[in-house]
Amino acid sequence: MAVPTLTSILKRILKQPTAPFHEYFVRAEIEALLKDCPNVTLKRDKFGNLIATYKCGKRKTTPSWVLGAHMDHPAFVRKPGGKKDEWEFLGGVAKPVLDDGIKRGLRKVHKGGNIATWNFPVVIEDGRVEATACDDLIGCASIVATFWELAKLNLETTVYAVFTRAEEIGWLGAWHVGENWPFGKDALFLSLETSRPVNGAEFGDGPVVRVGDRLSVFDAEAVEILMRTASEQGIRVQRCLLDRGACEASAMQALGHRSAGISLCLGNYHNTSEDNVLAPEYVMLDDVKGLVTLLKALVATKHRGIERPLHARVAMRQKEYAKHLAAGNELMK
Repeated sequence: MAVPTLTSILKRILKQPTAPFHEYFVRAEIEALLKDCPNVTLKRDKFGNLIATYKCGKRKTTPSWVLGAHMDHPAFVRKPGGKKDEWEFLGGVAKPVLDDGIKRGLRKVHKGGNIATWNFPVVIEDGRVEATACDDLIGCASIVATFWELAKLNLETTVYAVFTRAEEIGWLGAWHVGENWPFGKDALFLSLETSRPVNGAEFGDGPVVRVGDRLSVFDAEAVEILMRTASEQGIRVQRCLLDRGACEASAMQALGHRSAGISLCLGNYHNTSEDNVLAPEYVMLDDVKGLVTLLKALVATKHRGIERPLHARVAMRQKEYAKHLAAGNELMK
């Protein structure tokens, strides 16, 4: 079994052009990478999201994990019903930055003529991964690498993944998954993203266990499991509130599904530098490696929730201090 390396997976996925509603190049590459991966099955849902399942043996973790990453990135698309040279930009990028990129001749029209992206090369060197669209093709690549790591070990577990469409214009692919949830009541959605480093998050300090985003706070038990897994396995992680953006975990929570998030610090978010000039996005390679290591440890461990769930901790304290409560109550009368 020829196991693709993390670097080769990154290069193959990151070089694929993509745009909201036009994720076919990325989806095809993910399918090609996972087609021969042992214990993995693939299917597409009615929205065009790709669902992958790694299943070996009967063993399952509690909760069962659904790893999620989106396949699109802000880009130009051919305007439906428009003229041949009429383009519409989908995704959050300021107009001066778009104009800068067009003026510099950085826009490239891809095969089929329906999408155009910025033409930055994929560069992996000096511990840095640089490309047009790290957001969120890094998340997609991390899932593929994790599935291959599990297959290499023939690890007995079950874990799901969803590669979603149209995240950049309002989580439409994730919303479809959430409304048609196929994973069971005990499944917990884990959004894998890249995000601007804020509130203490630093490049190279490991994956960021995301307490929440701009819209919501994530599942406390899931955050505890992630942090405890990292601590027990000696995996370097950060724990931060990344509230400069919102991710698909918020969409899933709005639909009633328990959710959490892990992000990697992202430079030049949406191809915009700190000087508001068009630039390639980048992440640190060690952070990507840390994410794959954490995911592998997470799904390989049979979790029983946090060591003492909050209600159990309070019940224990109620019993332990019952006499003190009774004595104090007498004096409070």
